[in-house]
Amino acid sequence: MRLRSSEMQAVAPAPWITPKPLKDCTVAIISTAGLHRRTDVPFKVGAIDYRLIPGDADFGDLVVSHISTNFDRSAYQQDPNIWFPLDRLREMAADGEIGGVSSWHYSFMGAQPNHDALSKAGEEVGRLLAAGEVDVALMVPV
Repeated sequence: MRLRSSEMQAVAPAPWITPKPLKDCTVAIISTAGLHRRTDVPFKVGAIDYRLIPGDADFGDLVVSHISTNFDRSAYQQDPNIWFPLDRLREMAADGEIGGVSSWHYSFMGAQPNHDALSKAGEEVGRLLAAGEVDVALMVPV
């Protein structure tokens, strides 16, 4: 881990922008839980692609294909919002705390040692977020 972190390139600071108030923002989730719809192709070890999760998804329609010997799925089984807080976002939108929930959310396979391999998919998701007029991306690492 120390070797990998020593090889990481520094990210230059970007100019500060003042964001809109959260009550006016559309929020999307980006997760590394390896979640996908039952009808989607499951993730494979080392996958560098992503899956689309509809904003109106029901947790009964989602499955986890994240694979690791150190991976405990029991928290997801008890409360899927721990990994993918979609119900919490819906509640926040209903309470007026956020402007709305995105029509689409994004799930990647976690435990990725090769970040460069994810750049194409990451850029694509960035374009999709912008096209969907998403103001805030809630990053949920698993």
